[in-house]
This record gives sequence, structure tokens and C-alpha cells, in this order.
Amino acid sequence: MATKDPMDWMLSDAIGALARAERMHQQFLRLRPLAGTREPSWEPPIDVLETDREVLILIALPGVDPDDVEAVIDEGVLIVSGRRALPPELRNARILRMELPQGRFERRITLPLGRYTVSRFATNGCIGLRLAKSI
Repeated sequence: MATKDPMDWMLSDAIGALARAERMHQQFLRLRPLAGTREPSWEPPIDVLETDREVLILIALPGVDPDDVEAVIDEGVLIVSGRRALPPELRNARILRMELPQGRFERRITLPLGRYTVSRFATNGCIGLRLAKSI
């Protein structure tokens, strides 16, 4: 008869919890290599809203300059990509906690049928893309 050493089951539970947390982290960030590269990317969270005149997309990218974000429409899919990098003054700092993903990001958003004129703006830690509908 095997004994149930509390240290064994506590360690087993802790390892299982860490594995579940890592799976959730990977699912949220969806880290994967970009097509044609070996560099992983992550997907920022978005909100997509539509009115009669426009599609408005808010992308959670605090600390990223809107001018550094590429937005391309390809066959009805908006591809938003760029890179979040540490500010130069933090590159030599000791990291105590880092929760905001760094590096290459890319997000693909299927758009409603139509033609659009794209403009961008920054608001409250988000980059906004305004896709004005062309008639």
C-alpha cells in the first residue's frame, strides 16, 4: 500500500498549477512564430465597434507610439503589427516584475465587407484605428 506523503501531493499540485498557468499564459498571448520567421509574436487584446460610418478598433498597447504600428488591409483582413520594446532607460535595469509583453506583436481582424480609409490615434493606453467607410 502506497503512503500519501503530503509533500508529494503538494508538490504534484504545485507543478500542475504551474503547468495550467503556463498554458493559460500561452493561450492569452498566443505566442507563435510569424509566417516566414522564427520570431514569436503575441496578440494584444482589442475592441471592435461598428457604426453606419466607420469601424473603430481599440488595441491595448500602452507605451507603443501609434506611428510605430503598421496597419494593412489584405483581402478583408486588417493586419496590425509592430513591436513593443523596453524604453532605453530601462534596458540596463534589474527587472522586479514584468507583465506587459515585449517584442513583436501581430493581430488579424476580419472586417465587414467594404472599402475603408484608415486613420490612427492614441487614447488612454490604447491605439485606435478609425476605418471610415467609403461609399
